[in-house]
Amino acid sequence: MQFVLDNIFPIGIGLFSGVMLLWSMFGNRIRGIKAIDAQAALQLINHKNAFVLDVREPEEYKSGHVLNSKLIPLGKLKERMGELENYRDQAMVVVCRTGNRSGTACVLLGKAGFTQAYNLSGGVMAWQSSKLPLEK
Repeated sequence: MQFVLDNIFPIGIGLFSGVMLLWSMFGNRIRGIKAIDAQAALQLINHKNAFVLDVREPEEYKSGHVLNSKLIPLGKLKERMGELENYRDQAMVVVCRTGNRSGTACVLLGKAGFTQAYNLSGGVMAWQSSKLPLEK
């Protein structure tokens, strides 16, 4: 017991690090986010006619976006959800710069009944790293 009391700070850091590691590994699953990589997203787009939703800001979108993607910034997604009604039963790839905002968007879409929303892990940066084209 004395050992624990003498080393409470390093033990706390170790426990916190472990929890963060587990969250990074399983957090998306817990939140109900279906994450896919750039190649899987490309397959959905090409073979399942997936709709691409970009949730970045307009300035980011103008600098380069996935071909035929629709821009609805994350901050306006709730109020503009009606614009997506036609895509409710279609596969949807949700994109942002790194995959964080698009993950939040996938949670919102899932709560609204969009069951086929997929988060592009790594976002547009991963798309570019995979040597996939962007439209300007």
